Parts: sequence; structure tokens; C-alpha cells
Amino acid sequence: MNWLTRIIRPKIKGDSKASTPEGLWIKCPSCGQALFQKELERNLDVCAHCENHFRISGQRRIDITLDEDGREELLGNIEPVDPLKFKDSKPYKTRIKEAQKKTGNPDALRLFKGAIKGVPVICAAFDFPFLGGSMGSVVGSKIAAGALAAVEQRCGFIVFSASGGARMQEGILSLMQMARTSTALTRLEQAGLPYISVLTDPTSGGVTASFAMLGDINIAEPNALICFAGPRVIEQTVREKLPPGFQRSEYLLDHGFLDMICHRNEMRDTLADLLTRFTSHQAKIPDFATNLR
Repeated sequence: MNWLTRIIRPKIKGDSKASTPEGLWIKCPSCGQALFQKELERNLDVCAHCENHFRISGQRRIDITLDEDGREELLGNIEPVDPLKFKDSKPYKTRIKEAQKKTGNPDALRLFKGAIKGVPVICAAFDFPFLGGSMGSVVGSKIAAGALAAVEQRCGFIVFSASGGARMQEGILSLMQMARTSTALTRLEQAGLPYISVLTDPTSGGVTASFAMLGDINIAEPNALICFAGPRVIEQTVREKLPPGFQRSEYLLDHGFLDMICHRNEMRDTLADLLTRFTSHQAKIPDFATNLR
């Protein structure tokens, strides 16, 4: 042991950070606060400090929205194909396999039959991590099938959108889904059944330009990015400086594009109330509320 070792105590072997379980804390991208993962989940993935709504998966969306009993997935096994043999930096088939491995889902949309507080509903939710929630033939098929299933079941149809728009790897086939989904929704209108569109962060491109903005009620989560084209593209086109936040849900509500903005913690109650008002079904009232009458 030399003189330097006697003056400066050697470091304790092992890093204290290594003893902290991975995934125990998460940093809020909005306010920078460190959030306890379990507490964040209990708050439906909403930051307790700044109310930032984290992006969540399609399955998580279904879990926090639908009643647990009687939930059934529809068209859960259909997968996208590669009719154009598309290839950019990598083949489309490879991108599909990577996205399926990453998310555990066959494509970017989950479709379920179930209920919200006892009110029957058909519900679809996008999974943004799957190729940016892009809309291809499978997504279009599920949206159309969801609308027809709602007509058959005589219930409402809810879609939670989180998408970058049409899937370019499927070319014109993906663009045709805009017309296909919009046409299917007219069946709901003819049957006098409600279609509720919930736009989450982000909703853009061909999804915004079709079924996402065609709801009888259009709802958005706070501060959600909702647009067709990005701000840089628009500024380069119109050659004007755009107002701050003009593609966020609050701005769109002020300018008449939305009917309401709903906090995630209130979404389930709001949807059950709207379905009750638009259909003959009644939401279940908790026992404690019944006793107060």
C-alpha cells in the first residue's frame, strides 16, 4: 500500500446504481420529474406533477377502458402482407416481423368486443410502436369490421387513434383505406348508432383525414398532437409563421375541430355516459352511489 492509497480511501467495489432495479423509475419527458413506475401505472400513465399523458400501447388502452369481464378480441390473427414487394432500407416483410416481435401484436390496431361499465361497445385502439401506428390494409379491415360489428350488436363504436398516417409500404392500397373506413362508418349513421373518435398523441396523416375526424363526438386527450402534415411542411407551403401550439388539442378545440378534451382519468366515465345517452343501454352504477339515492 503506497502513500496515495493511505490518504485516498479506495472506492467500494460495486456501483450503488447497479443495485437499483431497472425500470423502477421513469423520467417524465415534459417536466423532467422522476416518477415511480408503479405509481405512474396507478395514475393511468399520467404524470402527477404536470399532467403529461404518456403514450400507451393499444393493449394498455383496452385494459383501462373496457370492463374485464366478457372482453373478446376480434380479428386478432390477421396479419399484413407485402403485395408490392416493397423495399427501402430494408424489406417491408422484415419491418413487419421486427414490429411484431417488438410489440407482440400482428399489426397496428387491436379490435375488441366488450363493455364499458356494463354498456356494450366495440372498441379499437392503435398501437403506435407498431410502425408508427400506420394504417395499412389490416387496419382498414379492422376499422370497417368494427363498424359492421357495432351495427350487428346494436351498440356504439369507439376508436382510439394514435397514428402517423397511411402506411407507405402498401402504396395505394393503404390510401384506399381512407375511403373504405369512412364508407363503413356510414352504416353506423344509417343504423342510428354512435361512433366516438378519441384522438391521442399523435394522430396525423390519412388517419386524421378520414375516420379519426368523423366521430359523432370527437374527443382528444390533453396536449395531443393532431394534424395532417407536420408544421415544417405547412410553413414551407404557405410561407407563413404558424401560431404556437396550433396542432395541439387545445387549439383545435378552440377552433371547432373537437367537441371536448378529456383527461385520461375521466375517459372511462365520460365514454360510458356518452354511450348511455346515445343508446338504450344504461351504465352500471356502483353500489355506494346507489345507496346515496
